[in-house]
Amino acid sequence: MLPPLTRRRCLQTVLGLGGSLALGACAHRPLRQTYDHELILKPQMISLLPGTQTPAWTFNGEFPGTTLRVRQNRPVRILVRNELPEPTTIHWHGIRLNNAADGVPGLTQEPIPPGGTFVYEFTCPDAGTFWYHPHFNSLQQLSRGLVGLLIVEEETPVEFAQDLSLVLKDWHLNPNGSFAAFTSHRAAARNGTLGTHATVNGKAAERLTLAAGGVVRLRIANMDNTRVFNIGADLPAQVIAVEGNPLAPLPLESHPLGAGMRVDLAIEVPREPGIYHILDRKGQFAFSLCELEVLAADLPARPMPTLPLNPIPALDLANAIRIPLIFEWAGALSPVGADGKADPVFWTVNKRAWADHTHHHLPEPLATLQLGKTYIFELYNASQHFHPIHLHGFTFTVLRSNLRDFDPHHTDTLLLDKNERAEVAIVADNPGDWMFHCHVIEHMETGLMGYIRVT
Repeated sequence: MLPPLTRRRCLQTVLGLGGSLALGACAHRPLRQTYDHELILKPQMISLLPGTQTPAWTFNGEFPGTTLRVRQNRPVRILVRNELPEPTTIHWHGIRLNNAADGVPGLTQEPIPPGGTFVYEFTCPDAGTFWYHPHFNSLQQLSRGLVGLLIVEEETPVEFAQDLSLVLKDWHLNPNGSFAAFTSHRAAARNGTLGTHATVNGKAAERLTLAAGGVVRLRIANMDNTRVFNIGADLPAQVIAVEGNPLAPLPLESHPLGAGMRVDLAIEVPREPGIYHILDRKGQFAFSLCELEVLAADLPARPMPTLPLNPIPALDLANAIRIPLIFEWAGALSPVGADGKADPVFWTVNKRAWADHTHHHLPEPLATLQLGKTYIFELYNASQHFHPIHLHGFTFTVLRSNLRDFDPHHTDTLLLDKNERAEVAIVADNPGDWMFHCHVIEHMETGLMGYIRVT
């Protein structure tokens, strides 16, 4: 398996972007009388295994959830209706938005009760591939199907012959289509519980049709709770963005995609019709995730489109303040309450666990940052298991790793391998309390989460 970014690119491009992020565009705006999108969370029977029905929870009655398309730097207003039998919230993964719209119960908003509504209003300063999901009772709600794609289109449109997407998700199913257990203590204390039924765009076998000779943008989003995919292809493809952030094009070999992570590919479609594949590479083996059927077409030759860089603020590394963050296995027996039920806590950040997924009892923040200053987080995965580490409200710059060789790049989720040390940097330009956690949902819900406060 090769690391995702091994080609040397210009450090100045990544660290020296001019201009500042206009987070004022994300500030509170007067409510308009219309909504750009409406999301209804409700139970819905869907067919995943042949001849069976699964009692899923859905956005607007479908899986994957409705793909939301919004425009960079334009305000968006989304009405959420909760028709579930329990409270919920919606988090807009990877979006640098105002804190009140981040969707974390107890930290940025009160949960939306059954039968209730909530209006999320924000502006997306960055274009790219993002997604949305609940941040309340996350293991149950994500496992039952509450995930969807959020595409932020460039302010000036970038034209590809086709713009397609793949949503990757495993399901925990019994043979009759009912749900199997979403977790076990043994798995939660390790890499997490793998599903029993893999889907791409909600299907066991997905096939996309491509026009011969065109350049296709393929957005791949890992919305699984646990699994790491190693994305490959048996036709020429280049990585052009990771987690919504454009890169200098990099030939695709094998790109690791942990839970919550995304990759955009540019595929120069062969002129000869045929069947090709997007692959999940496992060592010397490769498994098809999706078939790409190339159909005859008479498309004129065009250069590959160039994605404009997002306006990530320039870092002041010379004066950066360092903050160590250690992700560690707690190694303790699960305490048992008076009702005889275990309360598993397996993971810690800086030797402290936060396992209350309702967030009724907030711990102290992991760190308090001063507005406008640059910080370097020294991330250390002191365990034998991988952790896709995600920070809300910011795009961070990955500077270096003790295990991988890459130039700095921007992301909102970094897949830390066992015993990996990495340094990531941000400018603390977005005030509020921001979740910082592992996106293996079982790790998050058994302790591996905290929050960063920007004052």
